[in-house]
Order: sequence, then C-alpha cells, then structure tokens
Amino acid sequence: MLSLLYEILNTIRRNKLRTFLTGFAVAWGIFMLIVLLGSGNGLKNAFNADWGDRLINVVQIWGGRTNIPYAGFQSGRWIELDNKDLQFTSTEFSDEVNFAIANVNLGSKNISYGTEYLSSSLQGSNPNRIIIAGLKMAQGRYINDLDIREKRKSIVISKRAKEILFKKEDAIGKKVNVAGIIYTVVGIYYIKDGENATDSHIPLSTAQIVYNKGIDISSLSFALTDKIKDEQSSTDFMNRYKKRFASQHQISPDDDNAIWYWNRFESYLEISNVNNYINIAVWIIGIFTLLSGIVGVSNIMLITVRERTREFGIRKSIGASPLSILKLVVVESIFITTIFGYIGLVCGVGLTELLAGVFASSGGGDSPNFFVNPTVDINVAMQATLLLIIAGTLAGFFPALKAVKIKTIEALNNK
Repeated sequence: MLSLLYEILNTIRRNKLRTFLTGFAVAWGIFMLIVLLGSGNGLKNAFNADWGDRLINVVQIWGGRTNIPYAGFQSGRWIELDNKDLQFTSTEFSDEVNFAIANVNLGSKNISYGTEYLSSSLQGSNPNRIIIAGLKMAQGRYINDLDIREKRKSIVISKRAKEILFKKEDAIGKKVNVAGIIYTVVGIYYIKDGENATDSHIPLSTAQIVYNKGIDISSLSFALTDKIKDEQSSTDFMNRYKKRFASQHQISPDDDNAIWYWNRFESYLEISNVNNYINIAVWIIGIFTLLSGIVGVSNIMLITVRERTREFGIRKSIGASPLSILKLVVVESIFITTIFGYIGLVCGVGLTELLAGVFASSGGGDSPNFFVNPTVDINVAMQATLLLIIAGTLAGFFPALKAVKIKTIEALNNK
C-alpha cells in the first residue's frame, strides 16, 4: 500500500498544475454544494424562527363591510362579531376546532404607576390567547377562567412595560391606573424576538362590561385539531365554516369583503412548499456543480492513461497484473477527489459558520431576520463526502478499464 501511495504522489509531483486544476474543480464543486445547502437552511431556519412559538394551525377572523346586497340588506353594512360567533365555533365545529378565543381591541390607553407612565394597546382576551399568540410568562400568570367568570380587573403587562413602569421593583400584585380605572398586575409576558411589545391584556368579560362593548368582539381566533392536516382538509373545513358564518350574520356566501379570514395553517403550507422547492433547486444546482468537477477528474484521468500508455505496457511486460494497473489509476482518482473534496468541504463549512456568526451578531430587535443559522448538518456533510468518494471511484474506473484493455505490444509501440 505504501508503494502504491508513493507512486501516486510521484505522479502528482510530476503533474502539479494538472493535479491542482483537477482538484480545484472538485473542491469548488463540493464547496458550492455546502454553501448552497447552508444558504437553503438559512432561509428555512429564518422561516421557522419567524413563526416563533405561535401556533401554526390557527384561523383568525375580523368583521368587514358587505359588498353584495343580501336577505333584504343593502351593501355597505358593517359586520360586527360577537360572543355568539365564539359559541357556535366551539360547539358546532368541535371536531375541527380545538379551542376558540375572542379578542376586544380597546385601543391605546395611558397606563401609569406612580410618576411613570406609557401608552399601551389594551386588549380584552381569553386565557388561551397565550397559546395562540405564543406568549411567554416572565413572572406571574396569564388571564385565567376565574378572571373571566368573576370579571376581575386583572391585567397582564409586557416585560417592556414592566421595565418602564416599575423599573427594578416587583410588579406582581401592584395596582396600575389605566385611563382612570385601577387594575391589578397578575402577570408579565414577553414575546420571542419582540422585546419592544407593550400590549396589555385584561379579561374579555371585564373589557366588554367596563368599556360598554356588550357582547361585541373585535376578532375571533381558533386553533384547529389534527383532523385538519393538509391543504385539502383545510379548504373543505373553511368552505363549511364560511357558509355557517355567512348564515349567522345574514351575508352572501360569495361576499369576500364582509368577513376577513386569515388561515395561518394554509399560509404555513404555502411557504413550506416554497422552501421545499428552494431546497430541491439547491440540491440540483449543487449536484450538477459537483458533477462538473467529477467529469473534469474523469477527463484528466483519461489524458493520464493516454500519456502513461507506454508505462503501462512496460509494467505488463515485466509481470504487472491488470488488477494492479486498474488499482493504480482508480486509487489515484480517489486520492485526488477525496483530498481536494475534503478541502472544499472544510472551506464550505467554514464559510457557513462564518455567515452564521455574522447574522447572529447582526440580528435582534423586532426587525425580521431573513437568514438564520446557515449551517449544514454534519450528516449531510458526511453524505456529500461519501458521494464524492463514490464519484471519484467511478471517475477513475473507466479510464483505468481502458488502460487495462490496452495490449502490451500496442502499449510498448506507443510513443
């Protein structure tokens, strides 16, 4: 084995430029494959990070304005959602709806504690809002069922609001003045990648009574069960639900302006499909880039065989077996592709790690990051290396086979 390696190194030493150009093509191919895969992962990770801890299978609904006359009503009628919408959603669609929540948007309110104050959007919510919105509790608790039943004047403020109003003082159990109405702070929440959020939440029932909203709500949200698992089941459900909603409010089923729907699950599927297409495109481009390098190796090995025809003839004449010549050419091909492929692999992984560090240091705040952790899984890197070795074997095998088939007398007569 050592003698074989010595022969290969001797051949490479005699043909430095040719070996370098051949190896560079292979290194560039694997380098581009790793960088492209890393870039694809960066986009995919950014997409997943953008969803954060929010539920994916959620539908949100807002009232709109009718555009089509229906059931004796003229067009231009404003549609107001109310508690009855929440009720029929939870009861009549229990197979598809895991839980539903309502929200009352009370607008911007001044919240003060002592001499400190800030302006905050006040929201009347249900307990499950914490799940749908992906809120995390830094201290205390979120609104619970007892708050709803007893119409308590409880309030959950953001981490940012706590820092402004209370500084380093403990906020839980303290009273705050919300535009003249006193509420007790029961919890402090935060949102991943949303440290500047300042919305404040109170019980839905309290919001409707204190602010004279009756049974009206601003929006309705509900989480879907596992029964809604793909685009077709989601579309079928939404068609049935929209028909029932139209009946509830006496609006035309064809009036798209009367009620506004956002199906977060369908949006997620659409973007996931785009990510899948990007991933496929990245693999195709990367593989073809790598193959171009392998073809270069094969061509160079063919030239090598042609140049060394007389050498192979001499080897055969002194007793060298066809297998030893085959092994010599194939191992040389594998050696070149493996060494330079590994160099390309290390450079590619190094660049993706560098990009990961750059984007990590430049991220943060509320602005979206379109590139997150563009690194390649070690298993993918190993698979790429294995693919490279197999390709190197094939690149050298066919030229080697040609060398083996050359007759000794023809090889010796070759000049």
